[in-house]
Amino acid sequence: MAIDANAVKTVGRYGKFVRFSHSVFALPFALSGLALATLETPFRWEVLFWVAVAMVAARSAAMGFNRIVDRHYDSRNPRTVARELPSGAITIAGAWAFVLFSSAVFFASAWMLNPLCGWLSPVALAILLFYSVTKRFTWTSQFWLGLSLGISPIGAWMALTGGFDARILLMSAAVLLWVAGFDIFYSCLDFEFDRGEKLHSVPQRWGIAGGVRIARFMHMVTAVLLIATFWLYPLGPGYLIGVVVMVAILAVEDLMVRPHDLSKVMTAFNLNGPVSVIYFLAVLAGLLWR
Repeated sequence: MAIDANAVKTVGRYGKFVRFSHSVFALPFALSGLALATLETPFRWEVLFWVAVAMVAARSAAMGFNRIVDRHYDSRNPRTVARELPSGAITIAGAWAFVLFSSAVFFASAWMLNPLCGWLSPVALAILLFYSVTKRFTWTSQFWLGLSLGISPIGAWMALTGGFDARILLMSAAVLLWVAGFDIFYSCLDFEFDRGEKLHSVPQRWGIAGGVRIARFMHMVTAVLLIATFWLYPLGPGYLIGVVVMVAILAVEDLMVRPHDLSKVMTAFNLNGPVSVIYFLAVLAGLLWR
């Protein structure tokens, strides 16, 4: 059967629209929560499948919504003017259709997991969508982004066990601080633009130098929380070895970003993919090497 070239281009365009490849930043932490949940409930392949579908769909809906509500800012920002909506590569109607479709897939996959996930799915999606408007009125917008990803281990735990365990909050807090920290770095690139548009962020509130210091501190706390997780679960030494490697990469990322030299921010940002994957491997190593 011949492949429709236009269909392939359309899929690629929407994948770029929501930075589909960046799902690697978030998915490993959901899978880490799922892996830890196997200490309480036997692993099931169908749960892994629906967790992955739910995670990607929720992130796609949130990212699409973010692009829609930010399209006017993006059209005025030289760094973002080439994005799909400002450039006209995707229409507003197409973007809304994509968000609604992704949301529907997320809700359906949540119900496929269990009733608890199903009932809580609107709350989770509301948190993800709310982040997109926070920079209009609060400098804590980076923390809301962190929360959006930080709830993923909790959701994955609930997906397998059908219940809640307070121990998973430690990992969720680590993800929150990790994500908020690198988004602070990222927002430094738009410091002058955000100031002109009266948008709020940690760098706008505390300055670029203050923002960099805050992000570095948050990543230090992230390391502490992930190491502390070792004492909450019966994990083997493989977990600690993996965490040490992850923290070392995170430290390199932090050292790349300097208040008076932001030229390596994107290089540092791209290190977050390996960081999250290494952490997932650390959890698996801790579970297998006991």
